[in-house]
This record gives sequence, C-alpha cells and structure tokens, in this order.
Amino acid sequence: MNATKPLDGRVALVAGATRGAGRAIAVELALAGAYVYATGRSSRLSGRSEIDRPETIEGTGEEMASVYGTGSACVVDHEKSEAVAVLMERIRRERGRLDVLVNDIFGGDRYAQWDKPLWEHDLAGGLRMLRMGVDTHLITSHHALPLMLRTAHQYGTVGLVVEMTDGTADYNFNFREGVGFYYDLVKANVERIVKGLTFELAEYPVTAVGVTPGWLRSEKMLEGFGVQEGNWRDAVIEEPGFAISESPTYVARGVAALSGSGDAGRWSGQIVTSRQLADAYEVTDTDGSRPDCWGYVKRDVVQGQAAQQAEEYR
Repeated sequence: MNATKPLDGRVALVAGATRGAGRAIAVELALAGAYVYATGRSSRLSGRSEIDRPETIEGTGEEMASVYGTGSACVVDHEKSEAVAVLMERIRRERGRLDVLVNDIFGGDRYAQWDKPLWEHDLAGGLRMLRMGVDTHLITSHHALPLMLRTAHQYGTVGLVVEMTDGTADYNFNFREGVGFYYDLVKANVERIVKGLTFELAEYPVTAVGVTPGWLRSEKMLEGFGVQEGNWRDAVIEEPGFAISESPTYVARGVAALSGSGDAGRWSGQIVTSRQLADAYEVTDTDGSRPDCWGYVKRDVVQGQAAQQAEEYR
C-alpha cells in the first residue's frame, strides 16, 4: 500500500456529493488515491435539484481535480433504481471494481417542520424526507453491494460501506426534540441500516459503519450565519456555541483515513463521530484542531454559554 496514497488503485462511490460533507469526502478520498465516482442531482447542465442550492456536482469534480485526484462527477438521482443500476454498470465497465461506498444522500431539510407534531406536519413533505433520506440509501446499497462483494473476493480485500448520519447512537436513542417527527425518523432509520447491514454482512468481506459529523459548517450553514469558511469565527459573537463547529473537511479526512486504514472492522455496526475518527487516525480539522461536538453536547454544554467552554472541546 502506498503510504501517501493509501487508496491507490481502489474505487469509491460517494452518493450525495454535491455539497457539504459529501463533497468534502469525495475530495479527500480522491486525495488519498481512490478513483471516485461523485454523484448528485444539481448540475450546470440539467439545473438545480429541488433543494435549489447553487452548488453543482460538476463543482465537486473540479475540486477533486484541484487536488490532482481522479474520478467522475455524475448526475444521478438515487431515488430511481434504474438510474443507480446504470451507474453501477458504468462503474463495473469502466473500473471493474468498487471498494468503498459512502451514502450521504439526503437534502430533505427543506421539508422539515421543526415545531410540528406528526398530525400537524405536512404529510407529503414528511414522506418525501423519508424517500430522500432512507429509500435512496437502500436503493444504492442494493445495487452497489454485489459489485463490492465481487471486488472483495477477487482482490482479497475488505469493502467498506459508510452510512452518513446526524447524531450518535446515545444521542438518538430517545426522540430528538426540536427536529420534527420525520427528521428524527430518518436518522433513526440510518442507524438501523448500519445494524442490519452489519448482521447480513457478518460472513462477508464488507464492513458497514455509520459516521456522524458534529455541527457542520456546510455551505448553507455558513450562509445562514452570514459568514464564510475563512471568517466563520465571526459568527461566534452572535452564537457562542458555534465555536464547536467543524468544517466538512474534518469528517471527510476521518472517512478517508478509515477507508484506507485496513481496520474498519473495529467500527463495524457502530455510529462513530468525526472526533473518534480524528483521534484514531491522527487527523485534524483544517485549523489543526479536533472538535468534539458530541462530547460537548453530552456534557450538557448548551447554546448561550461562553464560547470559551466550547473551545475546551476542540
């Protein structure tokens, strides 16, 4: 294995890579040497998805190229089984293998009604969230796993499925207040996917792991606070708790390190945080820190307290 390019010769699919953590993960996997298929719906050619954000999957492809990575940026709707089947046939035909699958598809936030109980929540919007955040993961894994299993058997490797979620197992054990019934249900389902895959893959050379970032400085989050990545700390003045936030690159570095570690089995069936991955594989955020958002939350350090307390968890 190439020490500087631990994923050299491997092939990865990052489903939901147009923006945020998905885009960063695609870039970091490419930087680590993998050939990366990065997929999303928003495109300069076909237009924006219903999320109506300006980021495009072509932009992700350009960022992969900027780190001298190799890969393909593909417009794919992961709700459509036929489209995912076509994608998998393309990967098989072009590269002949698939070693890493990252399911980071969602985009249902726009339908969330944080303050509405189930009987008042818009039903169509709630069901749409489930379609976007659960069905897409199942459809993609259904079509990807046969090639991943063939790859592992052919090359004597161990494949990796990473399910991206929001929140630790402890944090999501009880109903999450303030996020709405459907958002809570989506994230509970993702954890259950990890558990189900772990059980079904127990005798096979593919490992399933769940990964959660902390308070992610996504494009939308930065925009909401009126800052950019370069001056994100300006937002701490208005929101002290934002001091614990992390860049998408942080969790992406952890996922890339996990993918190239050869010991992903140690995390099998678990939901691990970006901080856990950082500590295990000695990676940091872009500023050299190691934010521990979920440790911060677990200790009941809540919004409104001094930013200095959040700094203790970086």
